[in-house]
Amino acid sequence: MNLPTRLDSAIKKLYAAFHEGRLHPECCTQCAVGTICDNSDAWRHLSDAHGSPHVNYVGLVHQRLGRTINGYTPLELLKIEAVFLAACGYGVPLSRDSVRPVDPSNKDILFKGLCAVVAHLCLLDGVKDVMDYSQLFQYTPRRTSCNNEGATV
Repeated sequence: MNLPTRLDSAIKKLYAAFHEGRLHPECCTQCAVGTICDNSDAWRHLSDAHGSPHVNYVGLVHQRLGRTINGYTPLELLKIEAVFLAACGYGVPLSRDSVRPVDPSNKDILFKGLCAVVAHLCLLDGVKDVMDYSQLFQYTPRRTSCNNEGATV
């Protein structure tokens, strides 16, 4: 399957970070967007709160100028991060009183976040979710008839 360059790159970075233990929701360089942005924290200046999908003045200026980081606009990056945090069990935007998972480095929690982010990235690029495995289990049932004893005729 041919994927858009930005999507392919983002998925590869997220995959590597997940399997190398470098994905952490509360660290601006190791969260989903920090990972997509090559472990840079430059994206965090686009909003006033971690996990907020709303741009601040700086983010709005970059958005209107058409600037991107690795192909993603400020609004797209903030939405990606909000999706990741919410799927990991965080109340967004993050604050001192936000709901948080007990163990944010738990692989099951991170995998849920990763799946949600990949689905969202695919949606942004108009691509079928590459993590959707439901097609593997689809089948066409054979039409059978049963007699009174339950045996197939």
